[in-house]
Amino acid sequence: MSITPTPRIAIIGAGPGGLTCARILQRHGIRAAVYDLASGPDDRNQGGTLDLHEDNGQIALKEAGLVEEFTRLARPEGQEMRQFHTADAAIRFHQRPTEDQFSAPEIDRGQLRDLLLNSLEPGTVRWGHALQSVEGPADGPRRLHFADGTVIEADLVIGADGAWSKVRPVLSPATPTYIGINYLEAWFHDVDNQHPEIAELVGHGSAMAADGERCLFAQRNSGGHIRVYIIQSVPADWLAQVGLNSQDTDGIRTLLLDRFRGWAPSLRRLITDNDGPYLDRPLHALPVPHTWESDPTVTLLGDAAHLMPPLGVGVNLAMLDASELALAIAGHDTIAEAIRAYEKNMLPRSTEMQTMLDGAASGLLDDETFDPGQLDAG
Repeated sequence: MSITPTPRIAIIGAGPGGLTCARILQRHGIRAAVYDLASGPDDRNQGGTLDLHEDNGQIALKEAGLVEEFTRLARPEGQEMRQFHTADAAIRFHQRPTEDQFSAPEIDRGQLRDLLLNSLEPGTVRWGHALQSVEGPADGPRRLHFADGTVIEADLVIGADGAWSKVRPVLSPATPTYIGINYLEAWFHDVDNQHPEIAELVGHGSAMAADGERCLFAQRNSGGHIRVYIIQSVPADWLAQVGLNSQDTDGIRTLLLDRFRGWAPSLRRLITDNDGPYLDRPLHALPVPHTWESDPTVTLLGDAAHLMPPLGVGVNLAMLDASELALAIAGHDTIAEAIRAYEKNMLPRSTEMQTMLDGAASGLLDDETFDPGQLDAG
């Protein structure tokens, strides 16, 4: 690294993007601290499974020096994809991966997060730090104010803090808006023993069915788990409109069975047989395009920069962003130059992807036009 004196780098968010950036910086001899609002690494469930693509997510893992470990954890068989007719559950599309196919293997989000977290120097992640605001002049140093009263200074602030980023307001007034699509998440555990019919239906990877108004998307996770996403075009307050809340499992199930009447019984089991309550996930996105004037001490990556529907690119782009930013920092004489070089590539790429996926979340409800191979609800 040629930047002197050594800059104080603060990465906000210990998701895949933030951790990838810290890991690659450390491999180049650059220290960075990661701040996350969670109380610790096991504070919450990390979500479902995702596929890491060879042209973005896997590139980042190579720069992080973690390909071998990833290969041991990844599930190439998870690339299987099935699509069913809704009326009789007959298969209308079946994508079977070849034995040597490794273009987009699946890995649980929690496994990926742990892989990255365990690769960092001890003490890199500072848990229990909920960022409230970023202040200070554009040329630095920036002052970061946390909810517990802690204030730190940084020469570079990297916003890797997701959809509701607290770093984004420094650069942009944009906020995520609801796109009219809701994912209601259902969980199934020990599926091969407790839910063998669902395990057989879903197979080793993912399965889906859609009728033009609603969609069921199921994905196998490791450890005998399956997650199902019940996808609908509904108002943001759709449950409240019918007098329900997210904890009213029986009421939601009754409502869904009515909405999915006419679907094959085997598909309706994805609604009725879940273990535990549903999790309500309204989808939000940032404006297209989302750009900003380059700032010499603050930048964004991942969902903080380009929040999109969950269609198989979010984590992959976040990790590619992180890799390119870390390499830019390692390869330039000043932080400002590194940020400009990074954003010169990242912003057009994210705009292109946002434009391509704009409206795609609604399209997945249409069984005649949607390509099931592009969906990753993880």
